[in-house]
Amino acid sequence: QGPKGESALAKLCAEAPAMKFMDSGPHKVAGLDCFVSRSGYTGEDGFEISVPAGDAERLAKALLDNPDVMPIGLGARDSLRLEAGLCLYGHDIDTATTPVEAALEWSVQKSRRTGGARGGGFPGAAKILAHFDHGASRRRVGLRTEGRAPVREGALLFADATSAEPIGKVTSGGFGPSLNAPVAMGYVPTASSAIDTKLFAEVRGQRLAVQIAAMPFVKNTYKR
Repeated sequence: QGPKGESALAKLCAEAPAMKFMDSGPHKVAGLDCFVSRSGYTGEDGFEISVPAGDAERLAKALLDNPDVMPIGLGARDSLRLEAGLCLYGHDIDTATTPVEAALEWSVQKSRRTGGARGGGFPGAAKILAHFDHGASRRRVGLRTEGRAPVREGALLFADATSAEPIGKVTSGGFGPSLNAPVAMGYVPTASSAIDTKLFAEVRGQRLAVQIAAMPFVKNTYKR
């Protein structure tokens, strides 16, 4: 993953530079039979490689022989996907969340919506199409804090600094290393979801000012 992903993989897989975002298929990588997709849950241009377990160590060593390649863990993936405004299942979305609530309307083709050539007929269609047609009561939004303290998952959101009843909740939050600033996302009432709306998050018993911000926080760099 990252701006040097293509050049790094090209040294081991000649077909890599010709691939576009979400292209996938069987390819030789370092002489090994692999399945390569130009994807990755980071917001960056990059590749995901599936390899038989017996060849995994050999492939990893071949990739790491390139000084431009370094290993990272899921913590780094999580901060990158958050900066990219990407949902994590079980946190930002679940089986009770509709695409409209989650600001993922693009995931339902127009042909499957009300009046479309193949409208409806999919799991959850009644509720999902009602949200498309009439709106949803809540909305996933991006959040930026006024300061450097991160707002973590589970923090309650309030309309002002003194109100007793929360109006929303943070579902993902942390420090964005690319931005060098905290970022978060969560759900608020649709009526309070406009960009630049000021809210307050409860952090360690204190009310911290936050502002609704456009996502992604960092521009995606997929190769289209």
